[in-house]
Amino acid sequence: MPKQIPCLWFDGRAEEAAQYYTSVFPNSSIDQVTRYGPDMPVPEGTAMTVSFTLDGQAYVGLNGGPQFPFSEAISFQIHCADQDEVDHYWARLTDGGEEGQCGWLKDRFGVSWQVIPVELFALLSDPDPGRAQRATEAMLQMRRIVVAEMREAADGVPA
Repeated sequence: MPKQIPCLWFDGRAEEAAQYYTSVFPNSSIDQVTRYGPDMPVPEGTAMTVSFTLDGQAYVGLNGGPQFPFSEAISFQIHCADQDEVDHYWARLTDGGEEGQCGWLKDRFGVSWQVIPVELFALLSDPDPGRAQRATEAMLQMRRIVVAEMREAADGVPA
């Protein structure tokens, strides 16, 4: 299968977004910036596209204008190894953004993310339907996912 690269449509903030995201994720870089020239619909020198890599995944930011704002219909999942990773990404990406339910958030640019501990999947698909149900009910009450609280709920430990 050919490589797939998400292209994010920004209203003039693609370069700022790429700089921010590369500061949040390890092993990241801004790889190329193309700029608008003279006689274009935006000021000369403004970034047109920004190619960047976040921990091995390539992205392109396009300064295309206000016509197409971001929505929750598309989000990026961050599968976190542990609570420290969850807390890191949650804190960084909600800075200037909005917290949502069940690990969802919108960052300061309006891009939606899901910050998910990998243990969440095991808890929600536990072979014991009672444990899975209790974990699900706990998750539905959370904004940032706290896996220890989900584990306790799954085990029937009162909050």
